[in-house]
Amino acid sequence: MNDFSLKPNDRVLIAGATGFIGSRLIPELLKRNIKLRLLVRNPSKVPQFLLRNSNIEIVKGDLVKNEGLREAFNRIHSAYYLVHSMGGKSIFKNAEFAKMDKHAAKNFVTAADAEGIKRVIYLGGLGEIGKNLSEHLKSRAEVAEILSSGKVLATILRAAVIIGAGGASYEMLRYLVERLPIMVCPKWIDTKIQPIALRDVLAYLVGCLLNPGTAGKRFDIGGSEILTYGEMMQQYAKAKGLYPRIMFRVPLLTPHLAAYLVDLVTPVPSGIAHPLIEGLKNEVICLEYSIDQYVPIVKTPFQEAVKIAISEEKASTGNSF
Repeated sequence: MNDFSLKPNDRVLIAGATGFIGSRLIPELLKRNIKLRLLVRNPSKVPQFLLRNSNIEIVKGDLVKNEGLREAFNRIHSAYYLVHSMGGKSIFKNAEFAKMDKHAAKNFVTAADAEGIKRVIYLGGLGEIGKNLSEHLKSRAEVAEILSSGKVLATILRAAVIIGAGGASYEMLRYLVERLPIMVCPKWIDTKIQPIALRDVLAYLVGCLLNPGTAGKRFDIGGSEILTYGEMMQQYAKAKGLYPRIMFRVPLLTPHLAAYLVDLVTPVPSGIAHPLIEGLKNEVICLEYSIDQYVPIVKTPFQEAVKIAISEEKASTGNSF
């Protein structure tokens, strides 16, 4: 039987190291003296304080172009796959980004199999496969299947909305609530969602690496509360000390139009807002909680997660990347 335990001299690869999740995961792993290799397209985005860390190696590479992967995977124990293209400035680019995601995942699996690494850990999205599943969530599910198709055992984590400063879903929620005391809302504000705090996501990602029993398994991860998007907006307002938002439901407001409205009132471009909004038509709640057997944590309540994100925004020193 294979031993998936991490030894002191083993090195872990992070693909997507400069993204929202990857950049927060790095310090959590360094706290545990885990040696890392970061696969990045642009090394200049990596802060100097990380470049000076003796436990970090940097490899320049590109998953889509299949560049630098042999060097990146050489003598790697396990790898995190935290790559996901949300879209560009325009909603018309979303199909192109989904195609790139699949291509990148296939290149990743081929390289991982060739170098014989032990494990892959992927953070995907909740949502059940069906004809009504949004393109955004469908892409996440397809990437999970690709990563599970290789010789390397894949641990798949599925999450809904992640509450943390800098995350696209959180930023969209934040600016909608703060800038629009009166909102014209589509029917998706009544969709049930199981949001999760960023710190809980990081705890699960680290815990899965440290627990060999999670190898080859799939887990739904979520917070302790199931809320509608409308309830999330009202709870954000309360945590921020704002008056309750006034919401008028307009069933005919399409995702395309809603994306452009979000583009007008938030820093989130329509190309990113559109897949997020389209995904809100799907109920995204945990269907199982087996992760608790392997990585037991105290789940962060939604309002506490919001308050942590608000404090992170205020205390930001520019060290995140």
